[in-house]
Order: sequence, then C-alpha cells, then structure tokens
Amino acid sequence: MTTPGTLHRPPRRPGLILGLLALSQVGVAWLWWRFGWTVGLPVMMATHLLVVWATLYPRATLFCPALSRLPTDERVVWLTIDDGPSDETPAILDLLDRHGAKATFFLVGEHALARPASVQAIRDRGHGIGNHSASHPDTRFWRLGPGAMEDEIGRNQSILTAITGDTPRWYRSVVGMTNPFVGLSLKRHGLARVAWSARGFDGVDCQPDEVLARITRDIAPGAIVLLHEGAAHGHNIAILAELLAWLEVEGYRAVLPESDTAAAAGVAVA
Repeated sequence: MTTPGTLHRPPRRPGLILGLLALSQVGVAWLWWRFGWTVGLPVMMATHLLVVWATLYPRATLFCPALSRLPTDERVVWLTIDDGPSDETPAILDLLDRHGAKATFFLVGEHALARPASVQAIRDRGHGIGNHSASHPDTRFWRLGPGAMEDEIGRNQSILTAITGDTPRWYRSVVGMTNPFVGLSLKRHGLARVAWSARGFDGVDCQPDEVLARITRDIAPGAIVLLHEGAAHGHNIAILAELLAWLEVEGYRAVLPESDTAAAAGVAVA
C-alpha cells in the first residue's frame, strides 16, 4: 500500500542539481590545474558521461524524479499514449471504451490546438491528459536551454488548460530525454515526470505482432506502458487492440493512478 502523494512528485530543488553540476566542473578545473591532464581529463569525461546518461536514459532521475511503474502487486497497468491528438484519437477512444480501459494521453500542444474537440473528448470520456511539450522537438529537445524548455512545457500547459479547463499534473519528456533544465519548468507548473517500464517501439516503423511481443515481455503488476498514436506506419490502433485483448486474457486492468480502481489496488496519489 502506498501513501497519498508518493507518486505525484514534482521536482523540489531543481536549482540544486544545476549548482552541483557547475561545482563539479570547478572541481574538474582544480584537479586539472593541481594534477595535470592525466587526472583532470578522466574526471571531466566521467562527469560529462554522467550528464549524457541522465539526459538520454528515460528512467534516469539525476535531474528530476521519474515515475516508472505503479507500486502495486495487483494486476493493473497504466496505459500512456504519446504524440496526440491525431486522426486516430476517436478510434482509440472507442477501442478503450469497448474494453473498459482507461489511459493517459500525453498531448502535444500544437496538435491539441489543431484538434481541440479530440482533447475535450479524451477528458469527457474519463481519460487522463498529460503534457508532452508544445511542439515535440524530438531532434533537439535534449539541448534546449531554460528559456526554450519553459516555452515548450509552459506553453503546452497553458494550451491544454485553456482547452479542457483542467491543469495537467503529469509530464512526459520528448523521446524520454530530460536535460538539467527540465526540472525548473516542472516545479514551476507542479508537473510530475512519467517514464515507463514497458514499451514496444511503436512510434517507428514496426509490425503489430513484434511490438506486442516487446511490450508483453515487460508487463507486470503496476507496469507503465508507453504507446503512441498517429505514427506514419498506421499500425497504432491495431497494436492497441492486440494489447487490450492480451491484457484481458491475462487478467490485467488498465487504470489511471488517480482513479478509484487504482486506489483499491493500493495505488494512491495526492
């Protein structure tokens, strides 16, 4: 059993890690000056590799907390669907309804502005809405500075709040990347970062059976499942249909962490 508030964890001191990173480079400079490059260079490379790892590894928590699974032994999973809304959103909502499943849609702000009715439909049909940046800059998100990062996260927060009347509480990094400036915006907007424990790489060219095999091998009680919609390969709806059918056969329920069903399974958030 978890206690309220243990899952929704916005960063508390994001400025501290920035200070420590800066201090580490001062330390590197001192080591280089005191002992020469034979000591300074390896230490510099180690600190830089740590930053690269924390930026690129989706479940790394060096820069800010990340929720990767729900702490429960019950057969429940959290379905998260990235990159919408898209032309596929209405069909996805119908599919979820047919299986009695709930999901959180991590939406891109510019896509939401183009399809506000789909955003409202997601909310009205009892699903969650999360922040997935304003423009989804997948090739450069890792190197955004604090101003650009705030524009991506804060602007999308404003867009989704204006459309739904509700302020998102969950955030998903673009391509799972999280640089040292993400935490500043998450704290400012009260957002908690969500990673995942099961994925099938359905955002790239793929076949549904292969994606399902990759996802299901990592399904366990409390799994957070990463899915996508609107990918160019056109298989996202078929993948979701196969996954929902598999979950039913295996006795899993797809719930939201803040729902009554999740609370009954021992999952609680503030």
